[in-house]
Amino acid sequence: MITTDSAAFRAALPNGGRLLGLDVGTKTIGTAACDAGWSFASPAVLIRRTKFTKDKAALVALIAERQTVGLVIGLPLNLDGSDSPRTQSTRAFARNLDDLGQPILLWDERWSTVAVERVLIEQDISRAKRAEAVDKMAAAHILQAAIDALVNS
Repeated sequence: MITTDSAAFRAALPNGGRLLGLDVGTKTIGTAACDAGWSFASPAVLIRRTKFTKDKAALVALIAERQTVGLVIGLPLNLDGSDSPRTQSTRAFARNLDDLGQPILLWDERWSTVAVERVLIEQDISRAKRAEAVDKMAAAHILQAAIDALVNS
């Protein structure tokens, strides 16, 4: 199941459980995980993209390690809410993960990277360290927004 509807996603997970958040980029996949009670999200690992089969294998290993029951994937919509080539690419990525048997929530990620960049700049993190951290932190930002909505709906 792939959906943008948080209520449908929540209904697919009546007992809650750990979720994995993904910020899918062209060069990396930032990941984040949350606790089974959907209280907090934290950055996990950064996956350097190679071939899709290797990327998927890394995600399968992470899903098993973290014992996750669902995926939240950031959906990079245009500012006006329309799809872009990146949005279409992310939807295709999600379709290619559908056979993992985990519900997938596509979550509007507009402004997530900007918000994370601002926090890192305020913390005076160097540009090189920001580049390494931003994708994982963006994944945590996306996942936190999703679990906040899931808990409060």
